[in-house]
Amino acid sequence: MKKNNFVFFLLFTSAVFSVGNIRAQEYKHEIGAALGTSFYLGDANKTKLFLHPGVAAGVLYRYNNNFHWAIKTNLLAGKISGNTEDAHNVFPLTQQISFERTFIELGGQIEFNFLPFSDKFSYRNAKPYTPYIFTGAGTTLATGDKLFFNTNIPIGIGFKYKIKETLNAGLEFSMRKLLGDDFDVTEKNADPDLDSPYGIKSCFFKNKDWYSLTMITLTWDFGLRNDQCCD
Repeated sequence: MKKNNFVFFLLFTSAVFSVGNIRAQEYKHEIGAALGTSFYLGDANKTKLFLHPGVAAGVLYRYNNNFHWAIKTNLLAGKISGNTEDAHNVFPLTQQISFERTFIELGGQIEFNFLPFSDKFSYRNAKPYTPYIFTGAGTTLATGDKLFFNTNIPIGIGFKYKIKETLNAGLEFSMRKLLGDDFDVTEKNADPDLDSPYGIKSCFFKNKDWYSLTMITLTWDFGLRNDQCCD
């Protein structure tokens, strides 16, 4: 079953990036930097957005397949922290736990632009701005006496604007779902800790930690296409 799902994903991705090639971007590539803030959601913070925000920054590369679809890779680093005193929950033995980590993320995403994105080709209704959505997969490594290393699944939205022919600015918000529940456990053999503090075994939909990024991006286009569509 897993093999069939993987084959379906490959076929779907190939189809998506084949459709619309006649409406290609003028430039194939973008490279740039990102700067923003990060925060954590987990056992020490169930619902509060931007609680104890940390600084996040990194670099990114984007391949523009056409007006609507792009592939992006990123290398990011940032800080997250949490404290159970903010959770307003009663923990076993009424213990309070706090933590802080520095994380590094390497990831890749598929982006969909809601509007055909370009500052040219107005006869094809291209716009120098567009909202977009993205998802993908990545890996996260976080520091601490107990290292964290696991997969993350990003889900996000953004808005980008072409300042000039080869310069783009963007703003994006994303949630990274981690396939692990010990992102907030920085000490080995800590008792208590935030890895299932209530003794409830975690699964994909329960007790998994998240972190969030809000980033401002600045990218430069390069690599003119030789496609007939862009002559």
